[in-house]
Amino acid sequence: MSWRQRRQRAGHARGPVDPKDLPDDKHRALKRAQRLEAWSLAYLASAIVVIYFTLGASQAMKAAWLEDLLSLIPPISFLVGSKVAHRKPSAEYPYGYHRAVTVAYLVGSVALLFMGTWLFVESVLKLVRAEYPSIGTTQLFGHTVWMGWLMLAALLWSAIPSVLLGRAKLPLAESLHDKVLHADALMNKADWLTAVAAMLGVLGIGMGWWWADAVAAGVIALDIAWDGQRHLRTALGDLMDRTPRTLDSKHAEPLPRRIHEALCGLDWVEAAQVRVREDGHVFCADVRLVPKERGPELVTRLGNAAEDLKRLDWRLRDVLLVPVDRLG
Repeated sequence: MSWRQRRQRAGHARGPVDPKDLPDDKHRALKRAQRLEAWSLAYLASAIVVIYFTLGASQAMKAAWLEDLLSLIPPISFLVGSKVAHRKPSAEYPYGYHRAVTVAYLVGSVALLFMGTWLFVESVLKLVRAEYPSIGTTQLFGHTVWMGWLMLAALLWSAIPSVLLGRAKLPLAESLHDKVLHADALMNKADWLTAVAAMLGVLGIGMGWWWADAVAAGVIALDIAWDGQRHLRTALGDLMDRTPRTLDSKHAEPLPRRIHEALCGLDWVEAAQVRVREDGHVFCADVRLVPKERGPELVTRLGNAAEDLKRLDWRLRDVLLVPVDRLG
């Protein structure tokens, strides 16, 4: 088989994007989220360029610049993951591609944790070495201008639009139950903290406090590392099929309880045991139930019950009902 034939065969196996994979309102929310993430990438690119040309010798500015670079990961992960996750199942991936969202979430989390830790260590070393950063001047429209003012302006540009984008993304993340988008929205909303820390570091240099810059950079680094480890724990839990949690990971997802209550409310079900796992932004349920009586109509009842359960929540994609004599 030629390389071209193998490539065409692989492409056919992946299958096209399924337009019915999401309800209409969720499909519209997904399209809007994709547009917001595309705008975020364009905005972040401008902020990265602006901060790069005003970096100077400030460690805090470097930390803010690297955080903006890392902020590119969630939008890219979401855009790629949202395209892959909604492909039709194939022979190679019979359960579909929904966990592509979780994989993207894991990759972004590892990058945040690694870079945050590295930045923190570098900031501590600068404090130990008592390195004194300096901020010079530049000529702007024929006037001598302290570079610190340009740094402060660049930090404002990197923070204010990002906060507004984060506020716009948050309700979409909740609507889509998308953890990558949710993490990105929270990071955007908290970007003002990074900007304030970096501004204090720049002003500290101007006032002669040599340590302020490294301390500000350390605070930013700790914030990055904290986000990284928090999201990494959530991603690993999802990949290990932990009991599903809400989008903020603070509470247990109520869907398993709702499934159990719906089944126990059927007059032909004596008892049921429900297990639910999270595949990206959708859920799959495995249910063992004890029917009160067996007969030729049991197969029909099981099929109807499975379809009724899927209507409980748009995120419930697959339901497997297994009749047993008793629960273990």
